[in-house]
Amino acid sequence: MKKLIIGVSGVAVVALGIYLFLINGDKDGTSQVASSDQIASSDQVASGDIKKIVQDFSLGNSKAVSASITSNELMVINEDSTETVYRLPDDEFFVSIAPFVNETHPCAIHNLASCRGEMANEEFDVYIEDHDGNVVMDETIKSQPNGFIDLWIPRDKELKVKISHDGKTAESDISSFEKDNTCITTMQLT
Repeated sequence: MKKLIIGVSGVAVVALGIYLFLINGDKDGTSQVASSDQIASSDQVASGDIKKIVQDFSLGNSKAVSASITSNELMVINEDSTETVYRLPDDEFFVSIAPFVNETHPCAIHNLASCRGEMANEEFDVYIEDHDGNVVMDETIKSQPNGFIDLWIPRDKELKVKISHDGKTAESDISSFEKDNTCITTMQLT
């Protein structure tokens, strides 16, 4: 019995050591792999690369099974069931807006692979300003094939968004703080 307890204790210590190494990574902090999941730090994947990954999903150019994006992370489930987590840029917040006329769906955390909006491949005038009246964006943007308008906006701001299309307009207040929604499906064009 004593040998069994010592053996189990030894295995537990080795397992704990491996777990801590995998969680904490090596000394430079770039290897942060937990079990079969991969966590890519901002140092490993430049923000432009993360934006490209997001864009590929929105355009339907990715073979991954799922990709959801929170206020801080892009979580991708690959075809082999592994999960890769990418940290988003510290100064930019991702939000995807699906303007609609007739149909919408409830959503808070955008799933790049499965969320669908009513108005795919349409041009919209997008105007965003902060609560001090500073213009953040004033552009004509084409919605993705999934019917969403993907935007990278400044973090930690309260913003006023106005979207126009074919003489119809939708306005909404959004914010880009920790844990805010990344999927906006409530902007009905009237």
